[in-house]
Amino acid sequence: MSAAIDDVTYSPWPEAEPAGLIPGPEQADLRSAMRAVLARHRGRDEGGPTALWRTLVDDMAVTMLSVPEDRGGLGYGMTDMAVVLEECGRALVSEPVLFAAGVGVHALLRAPAGTVDELLSGALAGELRVAVHLPVSQTRRAATQVITADHAADGWRLSGVATDIVHGASADVVVVGAHTADGARVFAVPLSDAVRAVPRTVIDPTRPRADVHLDSAAASVLTEVADTASALDDLTARATIGLASEHTGIADRMLEMTVEYVTTRQQFGRPVGSFQAVKHRLADLLLSLERARSASRFAAALHDSSPDRAALAVAIAGAVCTEVASESVAEAVQLHGGVGFTWEHQAHRYFRRATGDEALLGDAVYHRRRIADLIGLNPVRVEG
Repeated sequence: MSAAIDDVTYSPWPEAEPAGLIPGPEQADLRSAMRAVLARHRGRDEGGPTALWRTLVDDMAVTMLSVPEDRGGLGYGMTDMAVVLEECGRALVSEPVLFAAGVGVHALLRAPAGTVDELLSGALAGELRVAVHLPVSQTRRAATQVITADHAADGWRLSGVATDIVHGASADVVVVGAHTADGARVFAVPLSDAVRAVPRTVIDPTRPRADVHLDSAAASVLTEVADTASALDDLTARATIGLASEHTGIADRMLEMTVEYVTTRQQFGRPVGSFQAVKHRLADLLLSLERARSASRFAAALHDSSPDRAALAVAIAGAVCTEVASESVAEAVQLHGGVGFTWEHQAHRYFRRATGDEALLGDAVYHRRRIADLIGLNPVRVEG
């Protein structure tokens, strides 16, 4: 399959299987360690700074995991980061592992050598939390970009509002795009008196968001004008793969939790799970989970081995995993019967996460439109 029928110079798929596509012993050990850590911290201080963040940084090295060794990291890639994020989704972690460790650190890595070393070292150590503003498309980037940057005698100064930033109120550094006299650039804005975060009311309390107001805030430039679009595309791809991995973890936990319930809940003297209709729905959830696993893991492996060819795989992962997460939480609520429809039930926490995530990087429809664009299936307008 090529990008367009008459375009034989670009193929979105690799000629060989991406390295790391099939999880090995290292990934299994990483998964076991993450699951054990998250099990010990389950249910503590939801939505705010907790001891779990320090544990994830100090014991699991989440901020350094996918950073090159020559930049102070461990030298692994998205394949291993996806394992971490899958477990974070499964446990509904509220800490900013995805955007601070999986995306924010990589934004800082794009800065010219020696310009943000202090910010980068703080982010790698987990002492500075990085939040990232990522409008999901070029159109929305243009429409929502209300931040301007001026180069003064003491450096760059940014003014405007970056809307709907995940963990924006608790961030120490905010990464945003801004208009300059020459064109768009990406900047890192450290917390200061000129930075004011206004929390939003959101459906998911485990993933708080805020609008960040900048009033001539000091900033460090991360990209030149010519590199800004590719930088934003890469950061968005990392975020999409990470979110797809989280959604895979959510689907895994929903299936596990539902199976546990229907095998113990009795009706008419039999376990609910023994009824054929319930079995069929569980089988469908398992098939959907495997689709999500395949899509998210392939996208992560391809991004590591051939990032220039990963766009289609990333869009597919975004579409499949977003849809599977929504399907799995809805089925979990229904298959838990009357108790599943109460807001206090655990399934509703996952329902809120899956629903809230659709507004982050695009829903399944958005990603399918991306797929159509990438393979040359432009929509045809039908008149009348």
